[in-house]
Amino acid sequence: MSPSWSIYVTVLTLINLVGLVWLLIATARRRKDEHSNDKTTGHVWDGDISELNNPLPRWWLGMFILSFVFGAAYLVIYPGLGNWAGTSGWTSGNELRASIDAANAKLESVYAQFRNRPLDELARDPAAQKLGHNVFVNNCAACHGSDARGAKGFPSLVDRDWLWGGESEAILASVRDGRQGAMPALGATLPNGGVSEVANYVRSLSGLPHNEMQAKAGLAKFAGICAACHGVDGHGNVALGAPNLSDEIWLYGSSQATIEETIMNGRGGRMPAWSSILGDDRTRLVTAWILAQSKDPAPAVPSSGAP
Repeated sequence: MSPSWSIYVTVLTLINLVGLVWLLIATARRRKDEHSNDKTTGHVWDGDISELNNPLPRWWLGMFILSFVFGAAYLVIYPGLGNWAGTSGWTSGNELRASIDAANAKLESVYAQFRNRPLDELARDPAAQKLGHNVFVNNCAACHGSDARGAKGFPSLVDRDWLWGGESEAILASVRDGRQGAMPALGATLPNGGVSEVANYVRSLSGLPHNEMQAKAGLAKFAGICAACHGVDGHGNVALGAPNLSDEIWLYGSSQATIEETIMNGRGGRMPAWSSILGDDRTRLVTAWILAQSKDPAPAVPSSGAP
């Protein structure tokens, strides 16, 4: 807060405090009126309705005074007058840090028992899995779903199809450091029906219905442009995060129109880095939980993709 604003807030606060005390004391006194010999204020309405002058009881007045004294003491001890820090040195930032430190101290004993253990071992530990699931629901479910089966553009984590590799350390790297995937727009590179031809060829790789003639025409274009990332056989490349095009798992959908849209305009996906948010312990626990889900015998969900 700037010095001028600090002075403004301080003066305004003190004026209000003093003014309220004066108003309370002034209205607590019995007012005298030269036209009245009884306990009224002298104000009369409709000829016979008088306003009585009944001041606050002394004990009630004393309670109000004590509240003002408490307020004044509070403003001296705690920050409340502009930039005045208060004699106690209390700040909301210090209070927050103390709360975080206390919570971390309680969690330390919980996380310590799982620290430095292999991820594959944690994936088989029910206690570790329970904690990892809690971390997942609180942080990852917004994109991947509470059941980890993903959604359009967000990969499923319960199948065995992984863009960047499904080994424990590869999954840990994805969670810890994040991933950045990019499919370039190839519409200008594939004119005169080239996008449709390549889309038909891509559908043929996974056994989807397609136009044979267009697929044959798309083969050469795929080999010259797309194979650099997806491989000659379309099986993908985990080093680049390029997906396998020969299986039934599609991150954005497998329809002809969707694949053409992907080729024409490209796609961009980003998995944020979670290490700075979750810390090492929770990052490893949620990774172990994800690792366990990918080994689940449940069938993969078509059109959901993999991280």
